[in-house]
Amino acid sequence: MHEAIAIARGAVVSGDVPVGALVINRDGVVIGKGSNEREANNDPTAHAEIVAIRSAAARLQNSRLDGCTLVVTLEPCAMCAGAIAQSRISHLIFGAWDIKAGAVGSVWDVIRDPRSIFKVEVTSGILEKECAALLKDFFSDK
Repeated sequence: MHEAIAIARGAVVSGDVPVGALVINRDGVVIGKGSNEREANNDPTAHAEIVAIRSAAARLQNSRLDGCTLVVTLEPCAMCAGAIAQSRISHLIFGAWDIKAGAVGSVWDVIRDPRSIFKVEVTSGILEKECAALLKDFFSDK
């Protein structure tokens, strides 16, 4: 999570919300990284999770990330939760809860919906205070 926080800090330079993500393979090797790039690229889908998933899939030359773990500083939204399931990531670890748009337990629970055909293990609240502070500091300046 410390590495995801460092990645998130880099997003602030472009005016993006500080969210960082990384994908780790079964061997513990980081194979994809991403921060929010919505403002930097004028791309509404360029959330940190999507950027990291795309990076990992390109590196593996495979759309399936079975056995991989996604670490992200903020609870994923519905779009990102869907991408996590579709990419077949096995484990999601996130820091801060998103009480406005979170889709892994706070507003919705897309990933753990019993009707979902893809099962993702979820660990939440890792370095939650540090992750939340990034967002609080960013928005207090706005």
